[in-house]
Amino acid sequence: MLNSPAIEASGLSRRLCVAPMLDWTDRHCRYFLRRIAPQVLLYTEMVTTAAILHGNREHLLGFDPDEQPLALQLGGSDPADLAACARIGEAWGYREINLNVGCPSDRVQQGRFGACLMAEPELVADCVAAMRQAVSVPVTVKTRIGIDARDSYEELAHFVATVAAAGCQTFVIHARKAWLSGLSPRENREIPPLRYDMAAALKRDFPGLEIVLNGGIQNLDEAARHLETFDGVMIGRAAYHNPYLLAEAGRLFGRRDPAPSRREVVERMLPYIQRQLERGTRLHAISRHMLGLYHGQPGGRLWRRRLGEAATRKDAGVADILAVLPADPRAAPVSQPAGEPCGVY
Repeated sequence: MLNSPAIEASGLSRRLCVAPMLDWTDRHCRYFLRRIAPQVLLYTEMVTTAAILHGNREHLLGFDPDEQPLALQLGGSDPADLAACARIGEAWGYREINLNVGCPSDRVQQGRFGACLMAEPELVADCVAAMRQAVSVPVTVKTRIGIDARDSYEELAHFVATVAAAGCQTFVIHARKAWLSGLSPRENREIPPLRYDMAAALKRDFPGLEIVLNGGIQNLDEAARHLETFDGVMIGRAAYHNPYLLAEAGRLFGRRDPAPSRREVVERMLPYIQRQLERGTRLHAISRHMLGLYHGQPGGRLWRRRLGEAATRKDAGVADILAVLPADPRAAPVSQPAGEPCGVY
């Protein structure tokens, strides 16, 4: 479909994104996904304003330059705090600041942010306005289509119109409503039915806004179909459990670059892993994100089990990855990074 004015103004493609996922999309996960898909927009886990203002910013915000393009997702509801954190995020080099208005967990609600903010569109608008005034990078909002019994299209359209009037030009729409009580966060990702029609109605009624669809998208063929209606598509759990589905993402951007093999993806990871090990990072912190690389492939279950077991050893290193790498008779042997003792365990 044609680009909206919002896309043209930002210069940042959200045609295909990987969703922010708590405990999953950390810096190691993002570096790994970037080895598979150079074009997709990656998001951090949600980081709260309190954590950024009072915590270890290197731990919370640090990333490798090779992860770009990269967006920071914030959780909070105080306009001044969000503005300060957006400014910090821009200074760290993030290309977009995204406000979480979709997480339904009890802990998030107690902090007065996440999906419960859908009940306060004017407050969200104030937050967006403060953040936009603080930074030059795009400020976006990720939201559900409703909460509890407040799930009519009219209420959703009012929320979007109110926040858009404050300057938000990009909305990531998780096309499920959220129940703020009675369902766990996992159940809230699965039980409320998907309503792609409500997200499509937003694109119809707000053609000048960039609308990115999220929720239930399992592969690139589905993504391509949704791109006939929406400006972008965001894939979440499917991209984590089966990351190699992103290998041909270039075709959604009009590119025909050859996809890397799974073995090539592993090889591209080895220098990074070696550097991280030398800094004291445990192998498991990185390799846990690689377990799904051979999803659905011969030897995939064995890869997952053997890598999972080997990486938990205290002295685990690059050699342990090479030792469990599934055989590929068409590929040349994978090289060992300098400095790592070679061996098979």
